[in-house]
Amino acid sequence: MRGSTMQGTHRIRTAAALAVAAVALAAVTTACGGKSGADGGDAKPAGGKQAQAAPERTYATDADLPESLAPDGTTVRVGSPSAKTVVHVYEDMRCPVCEQFETQGGGEALREMVRSGQVRAEYTLASFLDGKLGGQGSKKAANALRAALDAGRFVELHDALFAHQPEESVDGYTDAFLLQTASQVPGLRGPEFDAAVKGMKYASFVTASEKAFGTSGATGTPTLKVNGRIVPQNLAGGLFDKSTLPMVIGAMTAR
Repeated sequence: MRGSTMQGTHRIRTAAALAVAAVALAAVTTACGGKSGADGGDAKPAGGKQAQAAPERTYATDADLPESLAPDGTTVRVGSPSAKTVVHVYEDMRCPVCEQFETQGGGEALREMVRSGQVRAEYTLASFLDGKLGGQGSKKAANALRAALDAGRFVELHDALFAHQPEESVDGYTDAFLLQTASQVPGLRGPEFDAAVKGMKYASFVTASEKAFGTSGATGTPTLKVNGRIVPQNLAGGLFDKSTLPMVIGAMTAR
């Protein structure tokens, strides 16, 4: 009986946290549609406890963050390897809603939580918008980011590309644009990186990443998963609010 009571209490607390979050997250923004054509954005903040009370390590700047490629060959890991909370972000670099998330919404809060050691961020780079809009910008940007990972500069280039994202309808992530933007990242440009960008060195990574997105359960971008669970649509609005993203992560970890 005691076990049943404890489980019931946990469910009540979780439901209460999610209810508070849902009230706080009234705004809903449509995400970039995925292959299914459905609205995505299964990632938004909710009310609850902070993701991790006592981080084991903090990082002063984005340049200090550990970066690695997961064994699956498509997931880019950023932050403490020992973080107990993992926030997985699915993005297409041409997606304007992803740009909104990264530059105006919860992206800043997520970066702060990663630097503080509370969470580890993981990224899967989709490229379905190339098929919808024409061109190769999403693929080229994903390839450049994979090359930046080799140099330990994934985070910096990721943020720089979103900060200067071309219009969605324009196939603006050209080799010249990518190299020009990469010049803003100290220590990134060089013969090896430039050749990787121009020659699409990581084309197989780009293809595999799009496939991973297609089988992830995400129906659009940006989509967030917290410890393997997609943040539900009713909390989607909080994705675009710096103050509420930590609440969503807290609510998801309390489930």
